[in-house]
Amino acid sequence: MAEEAAGIELVTVVARCRAKPPTEDWRCNNLLDAVADVNADLEAAGDSRRVVVETIQDNTGFGDIMQEYALAFESGEAPDIVLTGHEFIGTEATAGRIISIESVIADYPEFDAMIESLWGSVTFKDERWGIPQDTEARPIYWDKNLLASVPGWDDARVEGLADEIIAGNFTLSDMLDTAEAAVAAGVIEPGMGFWMRPSNGDDFTAVYYAFGGETIEADTGTLIYDTEAGLKFYEFFERGLAGDGSYGFLGAGWGDGYHPAVSGGDVLFWAGGTWQWAEWADQWTGDRGGQEYQFENWGYGLYPAGEAGGSPTTLSHPLAYLISSQSENPDLALALIAKATTDEANTRHAINSAHLAILTTQSSYEPYTSDVFLASVTYMLDYTSYLPNNPNWGTVKQVTFDALSAVQVGEFTAQEAVDFVVESLQNELGDEIIIR
Repeated sequence: MAEEAAGIELVTVVARCRAKPPTEDWRCNNLLDAVADVNADLEAAGDSRRVVVETIQDNTGFGDIMQEYALAFESGEAPDIVLTGHEFIGTEATAGRIISIESVIADYPEFDAMIESLWGSVTFKDERWGIPQDTEARPIYWDKNLLASVPGWDDARVEGLADEIIAGNFTLSDMLDTAEAAVAAGVIEPGMGFWMRPSNGDDFTAVYYAFGGETIEADTGTLIYDTEAGLKFYEFFERGLAGDGSYGFLGAGWGDGYHPAVSGGDVLFWAGGTWQWAEWADQWTGDRGGQEYQFENWGYGLYPAGEAGGSPTTLSHPLAYLISSQSENPDLALALIAKATTDEANTRHAINSAHLAILTTQSSYEPYTSDVFLASVTYMLDYTSYLPNNPNWGTVKQVTFDALSAVQVGEFTAQEAVDFVVESLQNELGDEIIIR
C-alpha cells in the first residue's frame, strides 16, 4: 500500500509475526526498529519511497497463522512478511504464496554472517525461500548427582560427558546402558532413566536422525522414510520398555509430569529445548536458586550418535521471515528483514527469549557471550538438523508417533511398528514419499 506525500511515496509494509509476549516481541519489533535505517538508505540512493511498517503479532499457533495467511492470500490481502516455522516453506512455495529469494540474497551484506547450516532450514528444491529469524537446539540434559552415583561413574567422568558425546565415544545405546545400571543400583526408580516430551513433537525426529535417518531429497523435495533407521529408532524405544523400565514419559503431561520430574531430581537423562532452560529456572527451580542451581546440578550435550561410528546431533526449529508473492514491494520487505538481521537485533531477541545466535558474529558480541548458557550451547548449531520443508511432513510425523505410542504400550514390536509406518505412508502418500 502506498500514498504520496510532498514528492515522497509512503509505502506500508505489513508484517505478521508469531510471538509469545513479552519475551518474543522482538520478532516483529525488530522490523519496526529497522525502518529508520531502511529509509536512510532509500534517501541516500535517491529513491523517493519511504517505508512505514504495520505489525500484527500474537501467540496464535503456527498452523492457525498459516491458515489465516492462506485465506488472506485468497482475498488478495496477504501481509508482505509472515514470520513462521520454517517447515511451512514447502507448502507455501508449492502453492505459489511466497517468493524465492535465492537470486537476491547476495545483494544484502547483512546476510553474509548467517550461520551456514541455518540456510538449510529455509531451502526447498535447492532454493532459499526465507531468512532465518531465530533458532534453538534440543540438548540431552542429565542430573549430575544421579549420574555420579551410577556404578562406573564419578565426578570427572560426569563433567567430561558432553565432550565424549562430541567425540562419538558415548552413544544412545550407552545412555540406555547407564539408565539401566542406575535402575539396577537403586539410584533411580524404574521408568526414570530417560524421558522425552510427553506428546507428539519434533524431538523424536532427532532420535531418527541420530540413527542416520533421512527425511527429504534435497534436489526434488520428495519425502524419504528410511526403514533401517526407523527400525533402530523403534528398537531404541522398545528396549526401554522390556523389563528395565528406562521410560515412563509418554502421556505423563507437561505441568504435572514432565517438568516436575526432570527438574526435581527424579530423572537421570532427559531431552528438552534450550529455551526451556530459562523456563525451568523461572518456574521450577527458582526456589533452589534457578540457573545457578541448574549449572551446579545439571549437565547437557548433544543427542549422542545412535551407534558407534555415527555422529551426534540435535534438532533446531528456526523461524523464518517469508515474503508474500502478493507484496508490491518485495525489495523493501527484504531490506527491512536485512536491517533486522544484526548482532544487536538478534541478540536482544535471543537473550529476551532464550533463543540462540543466528549470526557467526554474535559469538564474539559481548551482550550475547555474557549470557553463559546461550554461549555454552551455540556450538550445537554446528551439529544440528531440521524438519523437512515438505507439505506432507505432518502425515509422516503423526504416523511415526502413532507407531511409537503402540510400541510403548506393547501393541507393536519394533519391526511391527516399521511395517505399520510403511503401509500407512504408502496408503496415504503413495509416490509422494520414497520408502528405503
